[in-house]
Amino acid sequence: MLFPALSDPVDKVALRFGNRTLKYPQLCDAATRVADQVAGADRVGVWAVPEPESCVAVIGALLAAVPVVPINPKAGERELGHIVSDSDPAMILSAAGVQLPAALGDRRLLEVDLDGSGSRIPPEAPEEAPAIVIYTSGTTGAPKGAVLPRRAIASNLDALAKAWDWTDEDVVAHSLPLFHVHGLILGVLGPIRRGGGVHHLGRFSSEAAGAALSDDATMFFAVPTMYHRLAEDAEGSSELAEQLGRARLLVSGSAALPAAEHSRIERLTGQRIVERYGMTETLMNTAIRASGDRRPGYVGPSLDGVEIRLLDDDGNVVEVDDDETVGEIVVRGPNLFLEYLNRPDATAEALRDGWFYTGDLATRTPDGYIRIVGRRATDLIKSGGFKIGAGEIEGALLEHPGVQEAAVTGEPDSDMGERIVAWVVRRPGASPSEGELVNHVASMLTPHKRPRVVHFLDELPRNEMGKVQKKRLAARSTAEAAERT
Repeated sequence: MLFPALSDPVDKVALRFGNRTLKYPQLCDAATRVADQVAGADRVGVWAVPEPESCVAVIGALLAAVPVVPINPKAGERELGHIVSDSDPAMILSAAGVQLPAALGDRRLLEVDLDGSGSRIPPEAPEEAPAIVIYTSGTTGAPKGAVLPRRAIASNLDALAKAWDWTDEDVVAHSLPLFHVHGLILGVLGPIRRGGGVHHLGRFSSEAAGAALSDDATMFFAVPTMYHRLAEDAEGSSELAEQLGRARLLVSGSAALPAAEHSRIERLTGQRIVERYGMTETLMNTAIRASGDRRPGYVGPSLDGVEIRLLDDDGNVVEVDDDETVGEIVVRGPNLFLEYLNRPDATAEALRDGWFYTGDLATRTPDGYIRIVGRRATDLIKSGGFKIGAGEIEGALLEHPGVQEAAVTGEPDSDMGERIVAWVVRRPGASPSEGELVNHVASMLTPHKRPRVVHFLDELPRNEMGKVQKKRLAARSTAEAAERT
C-alpha cells in the first residue's frame, strides 16, 4: 500500500497547516470521500494551494488509483492552458471558495470537504499504474508532463526513509509548493507513508521555521535560498539558532547549497545540512545518509536500488572515479517515470535501454559521492579546449567573503569558443572588484577556469524553487556581447 497508516488510522496529527490540523482518522475519512467522488476518472487536476485540502485531494485520488495532476496556482494563462489541454483532467479538485482562472476552461470543479466521510479504502492499484503527472519547468519549450508510477513513489520514499532513519515519529516541516516533487511527494506523501506528520508553514519565514522546530517538527526541508535567509537571521538571533539546532535533520534540495552556507549553518546551530539530488522524472537519485559524511558540495552516493553511471561525450561510461572527470548522469532503477505524457518523441530521447539521460553533469569520488557541476545545456562551458562545469566556478566565487550569490554562464568567443561569464550579487557593505574575483577563482581552481567577464547585479533571476534562470542571464549576455561588436 502507498499509505499503510490509513488502513488503521491512529489518533495523531497527520497534517498541520497553521492552526488547521487533521488527525489520521479525519484524513482517512476525507480522503476516502474524495476517492469515492473521483472513482473511474481517467485523470484529475488538483489546484495545489498550500492548504490541507490539496493534500487530501491528492491522497484521495491516489487511493482511488486515479492519476493526479498538481497545478501551480501561480502559473500564467498560457502555461495553465497547455497543462489542461495536454493532461485533459476530468475535473479540478480544490479548497472551497477558490475562484479558478478562465484558462482552466469549463472543467468540472470539485470542492474538497475535510469533514466528509467515504466508504472503505479501495484495493491497492498495480505498482506500475500511473500515480502523479508533474509538469517540468518548460525551460526548453512547453512543459512536459512526467508520468510517475506508484512503484517510483513507494520505492523512492522507502529508500529515503532508510537513508535518513525516517520513522512514524518524525514530523516534517516545510513551506515548499505542493505542485513539485520536493514539496508534494517528499514533503507530504513521504511523512504520510511513514505514518508521521506534515507541518506546512505556508509562506516561508525564519520565525515560522524556528517555531515549528520548537513545537513538533523533527525534520526540515528547504531550498538554498531559504537556508540563506535562515543563516542571515540566525546571525542576529541566538533563539533561532538554538531552534534550528533542535532538528533531527535539516535537508536541502532543488539546487546546490553553497559551501559558505553549510559552514555558517553549522557554526550557528551545530547542525550539518544533508543534501540530496533528484529530478521530476527520477524522484531522488542520491542522498547523504543521516549517519554519513556530510560534505559541502556533494549530494551523496546513490540511494538503494538506484544505479548511476557517468557518460562522456561519446556515450562511453566514465570508469575513473577521481572527482575530476566530468560526465553526464544517467540513471536506472524503480524510481524512474513511465513517460512524458503525449510525448513519445521526448520519452524516446530521454529513456534509452532502461536508462534515463538526465542532462546533468557530475564527477564521482572513489567512495561513490556525486558532485553536480551543472547542466549540459547551460552549465558545460567549452573554453580554450577545456570542458568546464559552471557549478565549480560558482562554488569558488561563493567562498569569497564579498559574494552573496553567484551564477556562471558561457558566451560565444571567436578565440576561445566560449568565454566564462560570472554574475555576482555582492554582500551588503562589500565591494569586491571584477579583477579581485577573477584572481580569486584563478587562485582556487586553475587559471583557465577564471571568469573573463563579471557582471554585478542586485539579484539573480530565480524560479519558485530557488533555481537560477540561467537562460535569462545567457540571453542578456548574448545581447550585451552583440552590442559590444
